[in-house]
Amino acid sequence: MSTEQTSGQVAVITGASSGIGAATARALAGHGYNLALLGRRLDRIEALAAELGDSAIAIAADVTDRDSLVTAANRVQVELGGADVLINNAGVMLLAPFSSEQRHELRQMVEVNLLGAMTATEVFLDQLRNGGGDLINISSVAGRTARAGNSGYAATKWGMNGWSEALRQELQPDIRVTSSNPALWRPNSPTTSPTRPPNKAPNSSTNSWPSPPRTSPRSSPSPSPAPGG
Repeated sequence: MSTEQTSGQVAVITGASSGIGAATARALAGHGYNLALLGRRLDRIEALAAELGDSAIAIAADVTDRDSLVTAANRVQVELGGADVLINNAGVMLLAPFSSEQRHELRQMVEVNLLGAMTATEVFLDQLRNGGGDLINISSVAGRTARAGNSGYAATKWGMNGWSEALRQELQPDIRVTSSNPALWRPNSPTTSPTRPPNKAPNSSTNSWPSPPRTSPRSSPSPSPAPGG
């Protein structure tokens, strides 16, 4: 993929404060993307935005809080011209035997890993449609093979894979839906995200690599500098 194909396109990354989310931001910045970095830890995403320069803005957002996502989407529209790519990366992982003692953690994984991705997609859907965009859902190898001790986490990732496949059929050809199923990653907090640019994300139904991204029909204004607080 050439930088000319992606220069000026806008990618929104949830869970961008660390791990593969931060690595993805760095990779996409190198390919000419403008970036909206979403995360709960504002200090970390502000530091990353400062590192990436004027191509990135930091927005405090929690995928379990729809109001914060609506606020983030409004900023992306106003400051960057709307999203061409949404990367649903935010996630948490608990590895423990299934029991009532873990019920709060199990609910948290469902709310963040699955419902959080659904909410972010719903909020940004119109922007993606306007740009002929890409929706990239970060699942996990645990969404294809389950093991003892990861039943709750695997359930959220199997759910994400099924949801991604249904959306792939429903939203084409306006929005291209892909999913990535990375293996173990060890960030500061358990989040996942692709390190390849969006046109390298595996297709949700075949795991093949789709063609380069479409050029957005809208013009992309220069992003505002990263906020200072």
